[in-house]
Amino acid sequence: MRVVFKLFASLADYLPADRRGNIVELDVVPGTTVGDLITAYRVPEKSAHLVLVNGHYIAPAARAGRVLAEGDELAIWPPIAGG
Repeated sequence: MRVVFKLFASLADYLPADRRGNIVELDVVPGTTVGDLITAYRVPEKSAHLVLVNGHYIAPAARAGRVLAEGDELAIWPPIAGG
């Protein structure tokens, strides 16, 4: 199944080099979770600050169990500090 995976700011460096910007479309097996993709792309847990699936927040405790569906869009932002 296809999902869209977006990593923002400094996290974009964890995506494959042949990507377009900060987005990749992935073919994943049914049953793949948010946590599976965070692990597969070696995104540090502490850096996955804001995690959204189709615009809905996924709390850290729910990421390992949140199964992705066909066409889902997973977006992750690191912590951002302002000044």
